[in-house]
Amino acid sequence: MTSATTGNGARTGAVLRHTIKKERPAPVSRTAPRRSAAGRNLGTVDLEPTVFGLVPNRAVLHQVVTAQLAATRSGTQSTLTRAEVRGGGAKPYRQKGTGRARQGSTRSPSMSGGGVALGPKPRSYVQRTPKKMVRLALLSALSDRADIGRIVVVDDWGISEPDTRSAVDILRRLRVPGTVLVVLAQDEIDIALSFRNIPEASTSTWAELSAHDVVRADWLLFTDRTLPSAVSDFSGTHEERAALAAAGGPVATKSAEADVEAAAAQTAEHLETLAEAKPKRRIRRSKATAEAEPAEAGADAEATADADGDAEAETEVTAEADTGAEPEASDDTGDEEADADA
Repeated sequence: MTSATTGNGARTGAVLRHTIKKERPAPVSRTAPRRSAAGRNLGTVDLEPTVFGLVPNRAVLHQVVTAQLAATRSGTQSTLTRAEVRGGGAKPYRQKGTGRARQGSTRSPSMSGGGVALGPKPRSYVQRTPKKMVRLALLSALSDRADIGRIVVVDDWGISEPDTRSAVDILRRLRVPGTVLVVLAQDEIDIALSFRNIPEASTSTWAELSAHDVVRADWLLFTDRTLPSAVSDFSGTHEERAALAAAGGPVATKSAEADVEAAAAQTAEHLETLAEAKPKRRIRRSKATAEAEPAEAGADAEATADADGDAEAETEVTAEADTGAEPEASDDTGDEEADADA
């Protein structure tokens, strides 16, 4: 920690060394030649400073390229330890009296035919690299190639079907000796098939472009469709914008405000869908309830009627008991009294 002081020596505060932000140079404007497939010069193209005008960060570039090369390793190498080698279960000779070093197994790493001590085993060599570092490494590699003038923009390849001879002629007319990386669009399959049999040429789509591909090539060949025009092209929108340009539609870089508006519209649409779905479920429930209500109402009516009948009978019996009226005699009782008189 250091102390910041003014001209008169008064202390103004403490500054931590790791909080000091390193100032980097501003991006530089660069140009690249634009040529036809026949090799004619069509002028120059202004390259995007934020993509091709940076000062290469060699430390980040080295780390990212090393990680990309490590990720290509299969990691399937394997050796047998002394426990995995077949045999060696018996002691080769007795412990004492032979004058030799004591041994317990013929598969010891110190013996011929034995296992390997600390040998390689299958493992993954993948290194985790932050996305910002991967992007910075790619921008550094592109800026380095633009700085030394190794980028050429082609207006149109002029290849309608796979033809390796035409691809060789194009490279010869473009005057690009050495290894060449051809950056193509996703739908340019015929052009990729034309260049794949050329040892000095390699192809890659914009979505698959990596810092290692750029570094190992002497020349980079772009087209008007695949030439990046902003750092936002690295987010996966380059192919969409290229398709719009090919279809004659408007091409515009998506800003943060547009992204926010699109997200808000999508959220509102989702909420409306949920709001429309909820009443449907309520209506279905109300229908089921309406179907069940008549049966319940009928059962309640019958139960009420039975209860009313029982209540009326009980009321009649109670009224007779209160008045003291005797029950009327039946006809059988009268006949019995007539017989007794006789």
